[in-house]
Amino acid sequence: MPEKIGVIGAGSWGTTLADLLAKKGHEVTLWAYEPELVEEMGRTRCNSLFLPGITLSPTLRYTHVLKEAVADKALLLFVVPSQVTRSVVQNALPFLSPSAIIVSASKGIEVETLMTVSQVYGELLPAGLYSRFSALSGPSFAREVAQEMPTAVAVAAEKGEIAKKVQQVFNTDKFRVYTNNDVTGVELGGAIKNVIAIAAGISDGLGFGHNTRAALITRGLAEMTRLGRALGAREATFAGLAGMGDLVLTCTGDLSRNRTVGMELGRGRRLTEILGEMRMVAEGVKTTESAYNLAARLKVEMPITEKVYEVLYRDKSAREAVLELMSRDLKAEEY
Repeated sequence: MPEKIGVIGAGSWGTTLADLLAKKGHEVTLWAYEPELVEEMGRTRCNSLFLPGITLSPTLRYTHVLKEAVADKALLLFVVPSQVTRSVVQNALPFLSPSAIIVSASKGIEVETLMTVSQVYGELLPAGLYSRFSALSGPSFAREVAQEMPTAVAVAAEKGEIAKKVQQVFNTDKFRVYTNNDVTGVELGGAIKNVIAIAAGISDGLGFGHNTRAALITRGLAEMTRLGRALGAREATFAGLAGMGDLVLTCTGDLSRNRTVGMELGRGRRLTEILGEMRMVAEGVKTTESAYNLAARLKVEMPITEKVYEVLYRDKSAREAVLELMSRDLKAEEY
């Protein structure tokens, strides 16, 4: 049955998911912060800024007025950078239907509070609305989904009926959605994999090979799992799509913005210069700071995250960071 859906955020992932839902027959309104982008998409059916070369559904509607995208919607999908999630949700609150289902596809940890995205929603939403909150994550480059390449993701909600409803709304023959009830694990996988992807990119930029990348992915998974365990997530979640699946994709794929940042750092470029050339947000840069501080607060050992933080924020050379990782005290392999 078609639903009235608002998609908040017209970056590459928000635009892709709005297009997927519109092509499935739902009545979708896509909100963009930039009025000029709304005008362009309405006129050309293309988001040349964030998703160039993809023709969008003729039924997709566009607006830069948040109320128009939020009011009277059965389902709201928020796809905004994690560091602006709080302000966007606060602005949307007056227009939210009390019976709406809320889906977050943002990946990160808030820098100021060290809250996960779901914790931010839990703080802002009335209890009745938060009971219908879910998180969508998994190995999914926007461009490949937009090109209808087979993709599998997970949606997590505390209530099974909410996860199943979101699964039914999003699932297609090219976009397979699995349900999960571990919201913390699913969203942490989506956040921490970006930090490890920067590390993998640094390794590639330094000219290291597959051995190094495999070690970073595997030990990165250990860090992700340890942090998740400290926050009450299930360890098994990190072996799934939102954990290992997204980690492998982001650490190896050429479409990964976070791996690209790492590669340029490994080649000796400065972070400000790299970010100045990027139109889309590399969530891992801010998430590294929040993950580093959260690990310190919880006394969770995350050595790869620590070294990425030092490269990003303390001007440590990439090569020195790798040497320090390899020179740590010998120990048993642990998760």
